[in-house]
Amino acid sequence: MLTLHRAALVLPDPADPTAPSHADGAVLVRGELVEAVGPYAALAAAHPAARVRDWGDALLAPGLRNPYGHGLLERAYHPDPREGAGDEPVPQGLAGERDETRCGASARRGLQRMLGFGVTAVAGPFERASVRTAVARSGLVVLPGPGDGAAAGDGPLDPLAVLPLAEAVHGRVAVGGRADFAVFAPAARGAERGCRATVLAGRLVFRRR
Repeated sequence: MLTLHRAALVLPDPADPTAPSHADGAVLVRGELVEAVGPYAALAAAHPAARVRDWGDALLAPGLRNPYGHGLLERAYHPDPREGAGDEPVPQGLAGERDETRCGASARRGLQRMLGFGVTAVAGPFERASVRTAVARSGLVVLPGPGDGAAAGDGPLDPLAVLPLAEAVHGRVAVGGRADFAVFAPAARGAERGCRATVLAGRLVFRRR
């Protein structure tokens, strides 16, 4: 099935200031891959049978990478909503924890919350078997460890809390590439940011209600 994701601004490669952008643009997705990127009107005319997801005044860009994956998924604890402890990770909440079932459940909740911030790639390493399984099943791209102590430590679930968009994105939205991207509120280019939707390998895995 073809899906056309329309947004007020499509930035296929925010890390490259010379890369073209598309006002009232769109990304055409077939299965797991990007089939086309360009002006919405042209793509809609060329593919009239495509399903359209219209994200309105949003910014569409590549998904984000979270460089704090090891600390967030192996050491921090992500509370179950039924615990009434909120949804912020508890730093070092899994320190000394030997219950792999609890660790795996925490990691799954953490990964789901990352998707809510537009994350499509996460850095390891992941030493716990339950965490490796959770990450593999999530579909997120696994990146090598960041290689410096600061990035490997505790950090936020939202990469845009500490990095500008151009530095936070993972890869680019390119024809033939995997359809990993996120949709942000227009202020994603300024101080206030908010993820509206995350697409991972062509699947809509998060949508803010």
